[in-house]
This record gives sequence, C-alpha cells and structure tokens, in this order.
Amino acid sequence: MRTDVFATRHIGIREENLHHMLEKVEVENLEQLISETIPQDIRLQERLQLDDPMSEHEFLNHIQELAKKNKVFKSYIGLGYHESLTPSVIKRNILENPGWYTAYTPYQAEIAQGRLEALLNFQTVVSDLTGMELANASLLDESTAAAEAMTMLFDVRSREQKKNGVLKFFVSEEILPQTLSLLQTRSNPLHIELVIGNHEDFNFEHDFFGAILQYPGKYGQVHDYSDFVANAKENNIKVAVAADILSLVLLTPPGEFGVDVVVGTTQRFGIPLGYGGPHAAFFATKEAYKRNIPGRIIGVTKDTDGKRALRMALQTREQHIKRDKATSNICTAQVLLAVMAGMYAAYHGPKGLKYIADKVHSTAVTLSESLEQLGLYQVNSSYFDTITVKIDANTLKPIAEAREVNFLYVDAQTVSIAVNEATTLKDLQEILSIFAEALEKDAIAITDTSSKSTIVDGLRRTTPFLEDSVFNSYHSETELMRYIKKLERKDLALNHSMISLGSCTMKLNAASEMLPLSMANWGNIHPFVPINQAEGYQIVLKELANDLSVITGFSATSLQPNSGAQGEYAGLMVIRAYHESKGEGHRSICIIPASAHGTNPASAVMAGMKVVVTKTDERGNIDVVDLEEKVLLHSENLAALMVTYPSTHGVFESSIKQITKMIHDHGGQVYMDGANMNAQVGLTNPATIGADVCHLNLHKTFAIPHGGGGPGVGPICVAPQLVPFLPGNPVIETGGTNAISAISAAPWGSSLACLISYGYIKMLGESGLTSSTEIAILNANYIKNRLEGKFNVLYTGEKGRAAHEMIIDCRPFKQHGIEVTDIAKRLMDYGFHAPTVSFPVAGTMMIEPTESEGLEELDRFCDAMISIREEIDTAQADDGNNVLKNSPHTLGMVTNDLWEFPYSREKAAFPLPYISENKFWPSVRRVDDAYGDRNLICTCTPIEAYEEVE
Repeated sequence: MRTDVFATRHIGIREENLHHMLEKVEVENLEQLISETIPQDIRLQERLQLDDPMSEHEFLNHIQELAKKNKVFKSYIGLGYHESLTPSVIKRNILENPGWYTAYTPYQAEIAQGRLEALLNFQTVVSDLTGMELANASLLDESTAAAEAMTMLFDVRSREQKKNGVLKFFVSEEILPQTLSLLQTRSNPLHIELVIGNHEDFNFEHDFFGAILQYPGKYGQVHDYSDFVANAKENNIKVAVAADILSLVLLTPPGEFGVDVVVGTTQRFGIPLGYGGPHAAFFATKEAYKRNIPGRIIGVTKDTDGKRALRMALQTREQHIKRDKATSNICTAQVLLAVMAGMYAAYHGPKGLKYIADKVHSTAVTLSESLEQLGLYQVNSSYFDTITVKIDANTLKPIAEAREVNFLYVDAQTVSIAVNEATTLKDLQEILSIFAEALEKDAIAITDTSSKSTIVDGLRRTTPFLEDSVFNSYHSETELMRYIKKLERKDLALNHSMISLGSCTMKLNAASEMLPLSMANWGNIHPFVPINQAEGYQIVLKELANDLSVITGFSATSLQPNSGAQGEYAGLMVIRAYHESKGEGHRSICIIPASAHGTNPASAVMAGMKVVVTKTDERGNIDVVDLEEKVLLHSENLAALMVTYPSTHGVFESSIKQITKMIHDHGGQVYMDGANMNAQVGLTNPATIGADVCHLNLHKTFAIPHGGGGPGVGPICVAPQLVPFLPGNPVIETGGTNAISAISAAPWGSSLACLISYGYIKMLGESGLTSSTEIAILNANYIKNRLEGKFNVLYTGEKGRAAHEMIIDCRPFKQHGIEVTDIAKRLMDYGFHAPTVSFPVAGTMMIEPTESEGLEELDRFCDAMISIREEIDTAQADDGNNVLKNSPHTLGMVTNDLWEFPYSREKAAFPLPYISENKFWPSVRRVDDAYGDRNLICTCTPIEAYEEVE
C-alpha cells in the first residue's frame, strides 16, 4: 500500500476486499457494476481535467504557503464582524474534535443528548441576552436571519392586513449593508415593498406590517428605540431588531422594550472571522410565534421512565412534512458554531462576559476621548464598541494600511472604528499614532482604558442574565474540559461507527482537511478587507470554484450560498433573473417530483414560484407521462424543473435526458439538486444530463463535516446563460455582470469551511474522486445484496442496481407490531445511528454507506440489521414488551436490580459479540416528542420548574 496516496486513506475498501465484494454483487469488475448502474448515454467520455493529487504532507505544506499570502491586519471594520478570542479549551475539544464535528443533525435524540444540551445552552444565552421568550438553535448568518425575520412577520400579518394587501416593510437606514441586500433579495419574489429611511422620521402608516432596526447602528450609534416600538405596536406594526450579542451584556435587551423578533450573530462569542464564516446566527422571538419561527428548536421533554430528556421540538414544521407550506427552506443550522458560542458563554459566565463587554466599551471610550484630544470630532453620542470620526479618509487610509491596520471608510470625510475583545492598550496606541501622523501631530500616550461609560441610564441593562448553574460552574479549563467530554460521551458520531444516512453522505472528514481551520492566517481575516489582503483565500476560492465547475461540467460557480437550502434558493433566483432578462418574467411554474427533497418546494415558493407536483411511477422514477402532461399544460409559464439525480429513491433514471430536453423545449430551465452528487463525480455530471444549474452540498459530497447539523455550504454551478446572474455583495464586488442581490452576508459565504473541500479535491485528484464514486456505488450494492431476503429494497435501476444509496421497506413488519422507528431505536443498542427514516417514503429506511467505510464496518452493520430482522420475526403484534419496542436500552436499565423484561440483559445490550468491545450507551430511553411539544421548554430551566410541569 502506498502510504503517500490520500485516496487509500479516504476510501475504506482495500484492494484485497474487492474480489469478495464484486463476487457478492455478482459482477466481474467495477466497470461492469457501474455500467449496469448508470445509463450509458450520460457517462462521461473524458476524465476530469483536475490537478494531479497531492499527498497529505504536500497539501499541508501547500496550504501553509497559501496562508502566508493572506495579510492579517488588525481590522476595526466592524459591520457585524469582529475579531474574537477562541478559548483554547473550546478550540481543542470542540472545533478540532471529531466527536463534535462529525455528528449528524440530532434527529435520533437518544444518542444526541450531549449536543442537544449544548444547543439548549445556546438558546438560553440568546433568550437571556435578548430578553425574548424563545430562541432557535441557530441560523446561518445575521443577514439571512434578518431576512427570515421579515418573512416571518409577513406570514403572521393580521387577517385584516392580509385582506388589505399590506406589503410595506420599513428598514432603518442604520441597517448593515449586507443585511439590506439580503432583505432586497428575499422581499422581491414575495412582493414585499421595502421602505428605507430614518426611524426618527417614520410615520407609522397602516400600510406597513413590520420594521427592522439595527442595535447599535451600523456605524456604532446606540439609539433608544422604545418610543418607536411603542408607536409601532399601537399601529399593529411588528418590529424586528438586529442586535450585537456582546453589546446586550451592557445595553437594554430589545425584549424589554417590546420588540417581536431579535436576530444577530454569535460570531464574537469565540468564533474565528474566517473571511466571513461559518458563524452561528441567532433568532429570538415571542412564544406566540413558536409555530412560525424558522429553523430548529431544542426542547425539554421526558423519556419512557419519565426522566428529563431533550430533543428537537415542534418537528411538524420540518420541510419534508409541510413542503411548499413550510415556514422556511432552512435545513442547515450552524450547530458546531452554536455549540462553541454556548461554551464560550459557559466558560466566561455572566461575570466574565460583563468583564469582556466593559473592557471593549471602555476601550472605545478611551479611543474616542484620545482622538478628540487630537482635535477630531467623534460623531456618536452613545455607543458600545464603534466610534465614527471626521477626518480626511484619503490621507488616513495609506498610513493605516502601511501600519497593517484596517478601518471602515464611510466616505471621504468619515472613518468608523470598531474595537473588539482582542484590542489591547498597545493596539490603541497604534491607532492613535496613525491618526496623529495623518494630522501631523504628536501622538497621545495612553496608560489605561478606565474611561467612563457613554451608555445613558435609559439604555443601560439592569436585568440579570445567565443565572443557570451551567453558566456559573465551568470557569476553569479543567472544569470546562470535563463538561465538554461529559456531553461528548452522550453523542454517537462518525468517530464511533458508520452513520449510513441516505441522502446525507456522512463520509470521512479527514484530519488533513480540517487542520487549516485552526491556522491563524485563515481564521483572522475580516470578510470586507481589501482583496489584496486575502490573496491566499482568493487563490483557494477561485481554484475551488473552478474545480467544482469542471466536476459538474458547468461554466462558473458561486460559493456564496452557505447551506444546501440556500443553494437551492440561489439557483432558482438565478433562473428567475434569467427569465426576466429575456422579458419572460411571467414564467413562474416550478415542477417538482413528489419524491423531491423537502426543501425543494419551500425554496421554490420563496423564489416566488408556484409549485406543480408530478407523480412517480411504480419503480420510483419520475412518471414521464404525467410530467409531459404538466409541461404541456404550463408550457407558456414554465420556469423550471427541480430534479434530484440520481433520484431521491436511489436510482439513476434512464429517461433523464428525455426529461431535461422536454423542459428546455418548453422554455424552462432545469435545476438539479446536488444532494446525490456522491454518485456522479467522475462518472457523469449535471451538465451532461442536461441541467442548467445545480447546487452542491459541500457538507455531503465534498467532505465538510456536518457538525451536528451545520456548518453546511451549498455553492451553485451554472451553465453559460446563467453566469451573468450569479449573486453579488454590496461591500465587496463579486458575482456576475448582472448579479442578483446577495444570498448570504459574506461575499464568499462560509469561506473558512471551503478550505476543507479544497483539500478534499486537491488530495484525491481525478482518480481519487472517481474511485470514491465507484466505491460508494459498490458499497451500497454490497449492502443491498447482503440484506437481500431479509429486507425488500423498494426501488432499483433497470438492471436491478442501486445507486450510492437504497431504500429498504419496513412496512411489512407492522404485522409483527414493529414500526420503522423501533428498528431505528434498536440500532442504537447495536452501536449504530439509524439510516434516514421515513424519507422519502413513510415506513422505510434509506441507507447510504459512502466510500469511506471499510468492509468490516459494512459487515458489522449488515450483521446488526440481519439480527434485528430475526428479532422482528419473534415479535408479536399484541405484545409490546419486546426487545425492539423497549429499545434503546440504557446502562441504567441493564444495571438496575429490577429486570422485568422477557429477554436477557445480554440480549438487550450485547446482542452480537462485537458490541462488547466498543459499547455505546444511549443516555436516555425513548423520548416522548408529543409531551415536549405540549409543554414547550426551550431554555435551561431549573429542574424544579420541569418537575412542576409534570
């Protein structure tokens, strides 16, 4: 084995395993399997034109050399991004720990209690600091959260407002520029009319349904919004506030002056700048809107024994249930970053946060006073961390950049300076010397930063926060390290066993891909620095975009969308702009197969399109006859088809080129959902099948870790006619020549996470990428054949092959009283996370092993499934006291003196020999979702309050 070839480390199947596996799937070689799986007319005729693969050693040297090309200046630009100090205990034990970054979204609550507790902590931090009743478990960035606030307030308009067509939404001119761009993007398809102005001049007319304010304002001024909010409430206008999370330690929480929604980012709670992301946004609101809030909420419930347990609450709002009626298309949060931010709050506690906020504020005050001593005018009368100064910017800028310092140059005579947690006395002295040089004066010496606060009493926070024990217990590194480990032990992640989730592609997130995230020259770059200061990033982002274009067969790529759902929306908005450019803005029909991902219909509605659903046939393929009828019916108004390929049913449909041609013949564009690209790379591609745009889940096919439910990245790749419309940014020029407005806050979205996919492609190269696809298909078909006779595979291709995933039908087991959920929970006792449950077909499981798993692990999983099948055969429909219905079995159950079950403890906890070597114990018994939804508790409420609910 070549030790310097990354593909041999990434791909789990060894050369010596191939003969056995090929024999099991009844083919002579891999090429025969691939040719029986993928239609010949869409196979690539040439190899991908990519760089030769690097070894891990070569890549790490390469990425370090690129890092040196980034110029890490001291940036005081602000605009929602601030340098933050990541405590090493959090960096090492969470950011760099596969126990945290390789976990999946916590749909299986019993094996995700650690992550769920960490997210409950995050929600509590947000609720406490904003003064709101309810917070979700994070969104993508501040600007998209603000856009979600606008659309939520639009959805909850009163019956009278809807009847009267009230469409106006007031946007304060203090709003961040990137947020304004997002509001413009989201408002347009929904026909919301944005009115931008000074909040002090707003007249509260009845044709407004909502308003959004920035707190503090974009250049630092802290306004008293209490009168504005009171007047808005009198006129049935709901108010959202975009707030700086650290400032809320010192400022009156927006919830206390009556707002309806508070959004923002937790980036400055210990998260690297990363040239724009990933960062965890927050969204807090009133409990009255618990059914309307976007994203996910973690709530308290109880398990089978009545013990406290956590799970994702109000799951009926999830997209795969409500589809085109969904509140939002958001499927990706920023869980890993939210966990880090919550731990930052736990590590520092309320007193530590108060110290940090006081220090930041006093630094700003000291700077303001010192600049005034130099004869400068400081504009802001009340501020937290950002001051605005009148000076000749053209004189100041070259001096500052020569000293490696960035300010925000508002206009020719105005400069804004945002200080942060990392700003020291030495840094202040440097800032003052820069200004003194620009004024040709002697610098002022500063000896301390103990200046008096500028926050007036009416704006100063008086209420306590973070009083729960979790925020007052772990202030030494030893204590926090053990707390993090305690939570980690409750979670099953990829570092324990295979997570065979169909459509989610839980593959290896290699250490060499992850290491650059910890390098300072990648982490400490503000997203709005001049391009020439981010040369390393620019090389990586352009190379990655080019490689993704080659892989998909398209002309150009935008990396801006920072989740798969954002990619869907971006792709549809680009199609929308294309039609409008041709004078065909009336094209608004989006055809979506019934089997599509749940976010597809929601994305189409958000893009202002009308969803028309087409049937699938008995083989799970798109019903071409029904599709043709719908296309002919809507020919004049056809905008797009959304198709997943291979299908969500795990099949390469042979009619795909016929389908895409049909759409084009009737003036539509084809959007391909890239969720299943892991079965395409190197063998076929979206351009070949006839698509015009696809989004790619970099957190699936291209190895960015799921992080417990985020970060995700969802770039879009487009055909030539769509290139001009790729999304732009209001601060840094990017996108096409006729760019649509922004899709996410930062110009290149979650740039830091893109380093992972860059490494994945550069280390695998064409041969490794293609081999990965081939082995992913082999592994799926191996599992299919091993489970044959025990489980029915619902859909296969014309030659009986699965793609990279398959659906097994668990509905026949109802005759034994066993539901698919029982199998999912029982798998936990065998040490496995369940495959995807009841999607896209209720009562089924969708299995995707990926290429990273070795034969031994595949066999362990198959052994577990076969053993469970034998347990099903012994179950009786009228007897619920069996090993499946009682699963999962906890350590507490098995060690209890009382054992009242009709099977042994060994059968419960150690049903197969391999389990005793590496037993994973679920920390709670089966959770009660309905109880938790009826008694919604979404913060770290003391146990006494929980007991009162019971």
